[in-house]
Formats: sequence, C-alpha cells, structure tokens
Amino acid sequence: MATTVTSTLTVRVLLFGSYAEALERGALDLTFSGPVTVGEALARLRALPGGERLPAKPLCALNLQQARMGSPLTEGDELAILPPLAGG
Repeated sequence: MATTVTSTLTVRVLLFGSYAEALERGALDLTFSGPVTVGEALARLRALPGGERLPAKPLCALNLQQARMGSPLTEGDELAILPPLAGG
C-alpha cells in the first residue's frame, strides 16, 4: 500500500506601512503545499481582503536579505513586504 506524503511549508510574512494598513495586520503566517516562490506568496496576499492594494513588485526581504519574485521559500522563512522607502 503506497502512501502519499504532502509536504507543507509555513512562512511568516511581515507587512509594513501602508501594506500593513491595507491588510489590517502587521504579520501573518501563510502555509503552502509544495514548493513556492516569493511571487507566489505575494499572489496569495493579493487574494486577501485589502491585498489588491499591494503593487505588482513590492520591495521584499527574505530572512533579512533583498529577494526577487522568483526566490524560493522554505519552511520557517520570514518574508517582509516593504513599502517604498524615502529619505535623504
């Protein structure tokens, strides 16, 4: 008898500034089955109420390192979604 094991991974997402306001929370956990990328995690966020206010390619940091949309996520990663930075 063969058994199928479904691999899941949970990622902690941190939201800042207007993104936290839009989604009405500063952090949440997303759980996925199988491999996933930063871009796919953002698509999941956009499906939440207020998520449509996220831009197509926001600045993202994965475990405190700048990340691209195609960067793979692994179990326990921390993904920060950062609004545009300004200053001088």
